[in-house]
Amino acid sequence: MSLNEKTADVGLKELATSSNSISSTDVEFESNNFFNNIDRTHGASSLMTYFNVVCVVAGTGILGLPMALRQGGWIGLLILFLSWTMSTYTASILIRCLYATDKGRLATYKAIATTAFGAIGGWVTFFFNTWIMLGVPVLYLVLCGSNINALAAGTPAELGATTWTIICAASLAIPYALVKTMKEVAWMSAFGVVTIVVVVFIVLIMCAIDKPNQINVHHDVVIWEMFPIALSTISFSFGGNVIYPHVEASMKRPKDWNKVVAAGLATCAAMYYIIAISGYLVYGDEAESPIYNSIPDGVPKITGIVMITLSVLVSAPLLMTSFSLDIEEMFNITVERHGKVKELLIRAVLRIVTMVGVTVIACVVPYFGALMSLIGAFANCTLIFLFPVILYLKLTGVRNKPFYELAWCFLVCLMGIVGLIFGTIEAVKELIAAYSS
Repeated sequence: MSLNEKTADVGLKELATSSNSISSTDVEFESNNFFNNIDRTHGASSLMTYFNVVCVVAGTGILGLPMALRQGGWIGLLILFLSWTMSTYTASILIRCLYATDKGRLATYKAIATTAFGAIGGWVTFFFNTWIMLGVPVLYLVLCGSNINALAAGTPAELGATTWTIICAASLAIPYALVKTMKEVAWMSAFGVVTIVVVVFIVLIMCAIDKPNQINVHHDVVIWEMFPIALSTISFSFGGNVIYPHVEASMKRPKDWNKVVAAGLATCAAMYYIIAISGYLVYGDEAESPIYNSIPDGVPKITGIVMITLSVLVSAPLLMTSFSLDIEEMFNITVERHGKVKELLIRAVLRIVTMVGVTVIACVVPYFGALMSLIGAFANCTLIFLFPVILYLKLTGVRNKPFYELAWCFLVCLMGIVGLIFGTIEAVKELIAAYSS
């Protein structure tokens, strides 16, 4: 066993014994200078970190959950529970991996994979990370542009979806270029969480109002032929791992990470259950995605569209900021190296170039949504379920784990593999259909 593995085993024995393992070894970490490579003096509070987690995880996927139940039946609620508990576990062990060497805290997901499996493992992880951190904002900008243009239909503000996509990107460019850490975008996350909660209540209330009008609605306990598709859809609903290393780095009290991420994902799960149950219960086999297309036309529906548009608009900078922090870490773009002014200029230029690239893709690349589904099937399942478990066992050892934890790790990997296989199959079908048309 190498020196790093021995150190990881010793330093992480207590981490594997409790759900608040980071908290339980906080004194030991600080005494060994594990946090010295990050200035946490002005870090974000645990509450603001909670908002970051909820905002980036909830996203637009919440509105497709009734459709997932329509595809797979009520058993989807069990899959939702498993996805929630498994993603909470992988969020915890991923952060443990940051502290699994004797060289202090690792900075990024890529650094963890590089430490465990060398340069190839690091670059594979970086590719999947990048696809999610930049690909999802592309889809968000497209959604915002089309939503705003649809809301403006028949008015002078109907400028076209592409024009509105560019306007949305321009409105995000300045704050994205100027903010430096995840702490500085936390206020946007707080606003995003409020908009998501408003959408949840709108859907819940409108479903209750519209229920007497829905007759002969059919429900299924399980639809086996469509079950794998529903599983892959639901399993993607907790995909925040790509930004967790940077979110944790922005915390003033990193020992609170386990509690914060558990609370954030529990909040997302609660909203998911409200939307999924109310939407499928009322509309059954006629539930649409997004679910607000099923509710009656009127002010509530328009408000819901506006709120979800604002939500994804403020979620995009979270993912892009995480990508930029990875790049700045790789090229050592720091104040210590370049000075305050030069560092700001370099950072601003890189981020503006990134925003331009994302905007161009959103405006001109055909069938990007179908291509995103294909790579997203790989990226989400590997980054949420597979990689955290594999990296954790590689860096901290297998023999020192109790049997029940290894069994749980096996189930988490199995969930990832099933979602990966069937998600890829459906994404290939979608891509073929898009190009055939």
